[in-house]
Amino acid sequence: MLNDLIATALEDNRDVKIAAARIEEYIGRYGTTRSQLFPQVGADANGGKQRETKNTGPLPMVPGVDRTYSTYQGSISASWEIDIWGKLRRQTEAARAEVLASEEGRRAVVLTLVSTVAASYINLRDLDLQLEIAKATEESRRASLKIFELRYEASVISEMVLAQNRSEYEFAVASIPPIEIQIAQQENALSLLLGRNPGPIPRGQSINNLDLPIIPEGLPSDLLERRPDIVQAEQNLIAANAQIGAAKALYYPTISLTGLLGVSSTQLSNLFSSSSGLWSFVGDASIPIFTAGGIAGQVKQSEAIQQQALLEYQQSIQNAFSEVSNALIQHQKTKEQLAALERELEALKTYARLAILSYDNGYSSYIEVLDAETSLFSAELNYAQVQGIFYTSMVDIYKSMGGGWVTQAEGMTELSTSEQPKSTAFEKPESTTSELPEPSMLENIKGCLLYTSPSPRDRG
Repeated sequence: MLNDLIATALEDNRDVKIAAARIEEYIGRYGTTRSQLFPQVGADANGGKQRETKNTGPLPMVPGVDRTYSTYQGSISASWEIDIWGKLRRQTEAARAEVLASEEGRRAVVLTLVSTVAASYINLRDLDLQLEIAKATEESRRASLKIFELRYEASVISEMVLAQNRSEYEFAVASIPPIEIQIAQQENALSLLLGRNPGPIPRGQSINNLDLPIIPEGLPSDLLERRPDIVQAEQNLIAANAQIGAAKALYYPTISLTGLLGVSSTQLSNLFSSSSGLWSFVGDASIPIFTAGGIAGQVKQSEAIQQQALLEYQQSIQNAFSEVSNALIQHQKTKEQLAALERELEALKTYARLAILSYDNGYSSYIEVLDAETSLFSAELNYAQVQGIFYTSMVDIYKSMGGGWVTQAEGMTELSTSEQPKSTAFEKPESTTSELPEPSMLENIKGCLLYTSPSPRDRG
């Protein structure tokens, strides 16, 4: 079921579609920038009719002579900026890096989406487990309350004992609505991730049946190289560095070649005759002499942007190591906490059983039974909550390492062949990063896939 939810999210989530559209935007920018490396050719055609009065022509108006005439002209022009100093090449390099950065931005969105869907679903199933515990406790205490009411009617117990038992029952009843509220809110949040209107979410097997992968020891640090945010920061740095070269090229002359080839005639029938041809060829050089610091300002601006990109790149690496460390620590310590809570739960079960036995035999008051059962109920809910945190910590580990599923998920969101942009003159370099040695998350959480059960809302 989790796989189905993730597939739906990758297909319908609005953030993923926005990220994909942003890639197309940068591809268009790249195509526009790259086109400046090549000659620009255009065509022009015009025709007109004009009549001169006696006051407009160079000669006096001759009676009977028609001063009306037509002109026709057609031409092809071409211009080319010779990129001697590498300005256009550097701008193209920057645009290409921006495209690759936008692609990594989309991969970051995919990674975040998949991990959020997985964590949200785990949290939802954890809340379902808490609801089952609360309802089972409520059912057990309802049956106990009926027995105590009969005992009270038979004058076997006092009204105080009955009130204690009733308070225990009402406590269990009151614990159900808050959990149901959280379930509804979690379903609505997950629905939004799926690109749907808020509503119930289908379920698979219980959270207890999730099969999580084992984290190997000695994970290499180069696994972080596949994190989209790090690769994106790297491409932004490349783009910023290229812009410095483009800005420095403004100090040098700009050389352009312009040519014109065409025909001109006063008669349309003679437009293409040999005597009507015209042509021109012009070489143009523009040399900056005094710009009042304008070019220096652009260079300084580009250098400052490059320095920002460098610091952001370094920061992304530091954040990556911090996130991995935090995720591993949380996973290990939560595992230890879960083991301790499991031992506590077993002890409280024994305590509750012995307290009931002691009360039934007249060796203790009902207060001990009340205390034991209240403690057991709280421990069961706490164990379920920590179990959910333990499972989501695994998701955090995969997310912090770039995700064992991000490449697979990325393929599920790629544009179809008909939707692929036609301006793809760049090629993305092949990834040199390694993969996690263990199976992906999508392959390991198979306990959720076996069957679909109705939502707790539907079950009532």
